[in-house]
Amino acid sequence: MTKNLSLWLFVGVAIFLNNSTIGQKNTKVLTLEDIYKNNLYSAKGFGAIRWMKDNAGYSTIENNASTNGNEIVRYEVNSGAKKTLVSAAQLTPTGTSTPLVIANYIWSEDNTKLLIFTNTRKVWRQNSRGDYWVLDLQTNKLSQLGKGLEEAMLMFAKFSPDGTRAAYVSKLNIYVEDLTSGKITKLTTDGGGNIINGTFDWVYEEELDCRDGFRWSPDGKSIAYWQSDTKNVGTFYMINNVDSIYSKPIPLPYPKVGTANSAVKVGVISASGGETKWFNVPGDPTNNYLARMEFIPASDEVMIQQLNRLQNTNTVWIGNTKTMALNTILTDKDEAYLDLHDNIVWLENNQFFTWTSEKDGWLHLYKVSRDGKQSSLITKGNFDVVNINCIDPKGGYVYYIASPENFTQRYLYRSRIDGKGEAERVSPKNLAGQHSYQISDDAQYAIHTFENATTPRRISLINLNTHTEIKLLQDNADLKTKMKELALRPKEFFKVDIGEAVLDAWIIKPKSFDPKKKYPVIFHVYGEPAGSTVQDNWGTGDNFWHQYLANQGYVVMSVDNRGTKVPRGRDFRKCIYRQIGLLAADDQAKAAKKIITMYPFVDAKRIGIWGWSGGGQMSLHCMFRHSDVYKTGIAVSFVALQTLYDNIYQERYMGLPSDNVEGYREGSPVTHASKLKGNLMIIHGTADDNVHYQNFELLANELIKHNKLFSMLSYPMRDHSINQRENTTLHMRRSMEKFWKDNL
Repeated sequence: MTKNLSLWLFVGVAIFLNNSTIGQKNTKVLTLEDIYKNNLYSAKGFGAIRWMKDNAGYSTIENNASTNGNEIVRYEVNSGAKKTLVSAAQLTPTGTSTPLVIANYIWSEDNTKLLIFTNTRKVWRQNSRGDYWVLDLQTNKLSQLGKGLEEAMLMFAKFSPDGTRAAYVSKLNIYVEDLTSGKITKLTTDGGGNIINGTFDWVYEEELDCRDGFRWSPDGKSIAYWQSDTKNVGTFYMINNVDSIYSKPIPLPYPKVGTANSAVKVGVISASGGETKWFNVPGDPTNNYLARMEFIPASDEVMIQQLNRLQNTNTVWIGNTKTMALNTILTDKDEAYLDLHDNIVWLENNQFFTWTSEKDGWLHLYKVSRDGKQSSLITKGNFDVVNINCIDPKGGYVYYIASPENFTQRYLYRSRIDGKGEAERVSPKNLAGQHSYQISDDAQYAIHTFENATTPRRISLINLNTHTEIKLLQDNADLKTKMKELALRPKEFFKVDIGEAVLDAWIIKPKSFDPKKKYPVIFHVYGEPAGSTVQDNWGTGDNFWHQYLANQGYVVMSVDNRGTKVPRGRDFRKCIYRQIGLLAADDQAKAAKKIITMYPFVDAKRIGIWGWSGGGQMSLHCMFRHSDVYKTGIAVSFVALQTLYDNIYQERYMGLPSDNVEGYREGSPVTHASKLKGNLMIIHGTADDNVHYQNFELLANELIKHNKLFSMLSYPMRDHSINQRENTTLHMRRSMEKFWKDNL
C-alpha cells in the first residue's frame, strides 16, 4: 500500500474522532429521513468488473452522459488507458432509441460475444429472471434470446464453450438456441407443475444457495442438470389482502421441519435434444440433498456432492456422463453439521482437487487425490480460512481471507499449494479493519476494498505482489465529508468475559456522553450460526440506525455469542448444535450482566434488546427467559416455533425433530411466552416467504392466552426484509424509535 493511502487513513480517522467531541458546534443533525428516505449516507461501490482473459485489463459498466445509457469499457492495468468495448449505441435494439439497462453481462470464452441480462424480475431473494440479449462484436448484431417465449422469463443463460449457442431456462424447462440461425431447441418438456428443470425450489435456493441448475459439458455436446419434483412438499399459502377487493392466496411449496423435501436428481441430455439419462445416486432423494454438481475440466465427468438429511455427512461422487457410472471418492463427516464449500479446483491433470474441511478443528483448505486416499493441508495453523479468493496453480499459491488475531477483522493471506512454508499475510499491517479482493486469474493484480467501523469503503486497483496502489477507484469522499459534519462518536470494540468464553462486542455512546450519568442500553443481536453483528466494517443502514439511537440518548451495544459465524474455530461455532435459541440467549444475558458491572454509566434497570430474523428469535428468548435482565425488546421477522421454519436450515443446527423433541420445544420462543414481564413489540411482514407471518400470529395468540400486554405491527404484503412499497422502511424505524422512547 502506498504511503499516501496510509497518511489518508490516519488523517481520516483523526478527523472523525476529533469531530466526535462533546459540544461540537455547527454539526448536521442525523435524521431518519436522511437515512431511510433520502439515502444520504449510502456508501458507493465500484460496479461489477470482469478481469479480461489476458489479465492486463478489466471491464466494467459505465453510464454514457450524452446518451444516458450503459456502456462497457475496458481499463488497462498499467497505463490506465480507457477503451469503450461496447457503446450505448451498440446496446440499442433496432427500432428503439433506448439502450439496454445492463443488470449483468458475460463474455464468451473468446471475448467475441457478449451476453446481456436485462429487464429483470425477482425470484425469492434475487432478480434471477428477465431477458437476455447477445451482441456479436464481430458483426455488431444485437439479438434477443428466446424470441416467442414469454417476456422476462429467461433464467441463467450461458454460452456454450465454443460460443456458438446459448442455453437457458424458461418456465422450468431448458432450451438451447443456435446464435447463427436463431433455432431454439426445447431440451426438456416436463417442466411445470411439480417438475422443476434447470433451477430449484425455494428451500434449495435459500439454504443451499442453489439457483442456476444446469451446466454445459466442456465439449459443448451435452448439458447436465438438476430436476426437482415438489409433489410431496407441503404448500404454504400467503394471502394478499391489499391489491384487490378479494383476497388472493399465494401458494409456496415450502418444506417445514420434519416434512418431505423435493425429490431431486441429476441427469444428462444431449445439447441437440433427446432423452435424459439419470444418475442413480443411492439413497432416498427426498431425504438427501444433491447440493453441488460441476463438470470436471476437459472431461466427460461430473463431481456430485450429496448431503444426508442431517447434513453431517457429505458424500462426493464422480459420475461418468457417457456410462452413467458413479464412484464414491470422498466422504466428509462431522458430529454436528457440515457447511457447503465451493472452493474446488482441479490440479495436476485432474489427479488432485482442493477441498475445505474442519476436521482438525479449524476450517482449512486441503489437497485431496482423485481417489480420496491422499489428503494434505494447504493452509496450516490455529486459524480459520474465512473464504478463498484465488487458487493459482501456475504461481503455486492459494489466496484467502483470514484473521488469526482479531476475529472482527479480515485480511488477505496466501499459502503454498504444496503445503510448504507458513501462511503469509498480504494485506498491509497498518490498515486495521476488513479487506476484500477480486483477484486476476494470474494473481498479479486485484481490486482491493478496505473498510472499518469509521472508514467507508475505499476501492482501488493494486499490484498484488507489492500491494501498492495503481489507481483509486472509489474513496467515498462525499460520505466522509458528511460524516465529519455529523460529528458522531466512533464505534468502540471491547471484550466480555462470561466465564465460558471471552466474547467480542462493540459500543456506541451518545454524542453528549457523560460518564457520570446513567444511560439506558439497547443491545442489537443476531446470535444464530448464519451471521455475526460484531464486525469491524462500515456496515449498512443499521450502522446509522444505531448512531441515530445513540444520538437520542441511548448507549447501543452488540455482542457475538458462541455459535455465531466468526473465525474462532469449529468448537466455538458448533457448540450450539441441537440448542439453537438456548445457549446463545444465555450467553447474551450473561454478557449483559457482566457489562453492567464493567460500565458504571449503564442503567441496569433500563436494558433493551432488538433483532431481526434469527435476531428476532433471540430477542424473544432474552425477553421471556431472562426477564430479570431485559426491560424492553423488539423482535422483527422472527421464528416463534422452530418447527414452522424450513427443514434444511433448522435440521442442520437442531437435528431431526423426532430425535430432539425437548430441544425444539425449549428452543422455540412461544414455549416461554407466558414468562413475559417487560415491554415487547413484535413486527412482521404478511408476505414473508422466509419466516412466515404464521409465526407472528402464533406468538400473538399465545401472549393473549396468557394475558400478556404487548405491541404488534404488521406490514401488509412485505416480505422478510420489510422494505417493499412506499415509505415502509422509514415508517418502521419511526415506530421502533417511538417504542424505545415510550418504554425504555
